[in-house]
Amino acid sequence: MQNKLPFSKYFVIGVMLFALFFGAGNLIFPASLGQQAGSNIWPAVAGFLVTGIGLPFLGILAMGVSGSKNLQELAGRVHPLYGVIFTALLYLTIGPFFAAPRTGAVAYDIGIAPFVSEGYGQIGLFVFTLLFFIVTMWFSLNPAKIVDNVGKILSPAIIVLLMVLLVMVFVKPIGAIEAPQEAYTHGAFMKGFMEGYNTMDALASLVFGIIVINAIRSMGVTSARGILVTSAKSGIVAVLFLGLIYVGIAYLGATTTGTFGLFDNGGPVLGKAASYYFGSLGTVMLSIVILLACLTTSIGLVTACGEYFHTLFPKISYKKFVLFFSTICFVIANFGLSNIINFSIPVLMFLYPLAVALMLLTFLSKLFRHSRLVYTAAIVVTFFISIIDGLKTFCDLFKIDYFGWMKAVMAFYDRALPLYNQGLGWLLPVLITILITGFIVRIGNFSGAGVKKKSEGTI
Repeated sequence: MQNKLPFSKYFVIGVMLFALFFGAGNLIFPASLGQQAGSNIWPAVAGFLVTGIGLPFLGILAMGVSGSKNLQELAGRVHPLYGVIFTALLYLTIGPFFAAPRTGAVAYDIGIAPFVSEGYGQIGLFVFTLLFFIVTMWFSLNPAKIVDNVGKILSPAIIVLLMVLLVMVFVKPIGAIEAPQEAYTHGAFMKGFMEGYNTMDALASLVFGIIVINAIRSMGVTSARGILVTSAKSGIVAVLFLGLIYVGIAYLGATTTGTFGLFDNGGPVLGKAASYYFGSLGTVMLSIVILLACLTTSIGLVTACGEYFHTLFPKISYKKFVLFFSTICFVIANFGLSNIINFSIPVLMFLYPLAVALMLLTFLSKLFRHSRLVYTAAIVVTFFISIIDGLKTFCDLFKIDYFGWMKAVMAFYDRALPLYNQGLGWLLPVLITILITGFIVRIGNFSGAGVKKKSEGTI
């Protein structure tokens, strides 16, 4: 048993973690942010990095601290049924409902759309996503090392290709940075903060954390402290790579608005930039790499969801789940990238606070003796605030009148909750709830019901 690894091992795990987080879909959000933020790009990017890389880093650490075998076990500290429901919702969100269909839509927008005539866009999307998710289904049903190998080759290829592109952007910008769009005129930091939710990486970190911990254990590190320190150092490697790419792509987006115009989403920005600097060859190279990257991500997401739901419902075969999820992905992908992003926002406004609250509870768990009372109270408070945030965002996006009862609740939250209008109204009430219930637990000498005792030396 060892508790310390050489830097090369931290680097290997960090790159693996980067590859897990980094999907081609992540490229579109900083590009769109750059276009929208304009001259307010730097505060917007700072906010984006907090949620885009900061929260995923905390998620990895939380899984390391928790000692749980998987997310369902960790969320089950609130209640076993909650553990199943929350985990299932998270898998569906980062899988067939949003993230997996988004891979097909992004692959089309960046890799295929530049070569398709305008009048055939919807037909092109239909044909492409049909083939894309047939291939996804085939590989998910027939797991092969080729997918892992392609993924290992693609991660460095994407980094190199992007770095070349981003160096060109800083050396020879496409155009001048223009004034921000209305949404980024004021409060650019908080707008960027909320945009970081779209990466879904904080949600994914609660799943990927176990993969990282298992990799660390396989290298001989088994102590609680050793796993936590190794997770932290490896996580820093991953988030540094992600952060550099996010900042560079956001700057790229900011320089393109005057030349290319403002796009509905960030999908076309990279393709246009590659064509601008390197001509048709650059567009083709970027298209191939992005298409393959999206495909390997899609296969991974469908496979993970199929495996998880097969464990929940063992009477339904893994193959049937893969067929079902691949079909759902194909249908949703044909709504188009902008619609997928718009529909995902209300769900993320609901799920993100619950995920972050669970992370906070995990870090503080020892202080309140792992009591289920604290876990349950904090999550209930978070739920009643985040569900209103999700409904409000849904109504705002699709221009639906608020329900009468919603107006009363929102008016109360607006008066009573600090940071409510910034999407963080849940934070202070949750911290107060943890403080009060934790104090009750300490005074009343409650036990840590619902959380299995661990030996002090290992996780």
